[in-house]
Amino acid sequence: MDEPIRPPRSHGTRPLVLEELGAVGEGCVVEHGVLVAHPERIFLDRAVYVGPMTILEGYHLEDGTLHVGEGCWIGPQCFLHAAGGIRIGPRVGIGPQVCILTSAHQVDAEAERLLDAPLRRAPVTIEEGADVGARSVLLPGVTVGRGAQVGAGSVVTRDVPPYAVVVGVPARVLRHRWESVPGER
Repeated sequence: MDEPIRPPRSHGTRPLVLEELGAVGEGCVVEHGVLVAHPERIFLDRAVYVGPMTILEGYHLEDGTLHVGEGCWIGPQCFLHAAGGIRIGPRVGIGPQVCILTSAHQVDAEAERLLDAPLRRAPVTIEEGADVGARSVLLPGVTVGRGAQVGAGSVVTRDVPPYAVVVGVPARVLRHRWESVPGER
């Protein structure tokens, strides 16, 4: 016999009130229509831009914070879900409709339905100067290295080396922006 379906619960996503965020640096621009959950778990450094209709979700658990570094640009209609924590370094560009996920249901769990399987949470880190192309998806536990570029529409399932250019589903290294890392030439 099927178990009864649990009624859904709200995650508290609502229009942004800057004063409710954990921190907001000087010169931040947050466009109309941005929604937030657990705003006290969201930290914006100075000169951050957040595009219209983006969803920023902090999470109620201790590691469920979203930290956005100085001078970052987050395009319109992005979805950043920080259940496992998101750390975005300074001067990072995030294109329109990028999705950053830090949790996923465990596919190997003993649950008949995936929706009932336990969640696995893991942080996502985007290091300084990286760029994530439009409509890309970053999955739990990945790090996008310093100065790396994620091509539009890519699905990042594993770490991206510094200064690498990755594309595809799943994302693979296409090339490196330089033959050697700056300062090591």
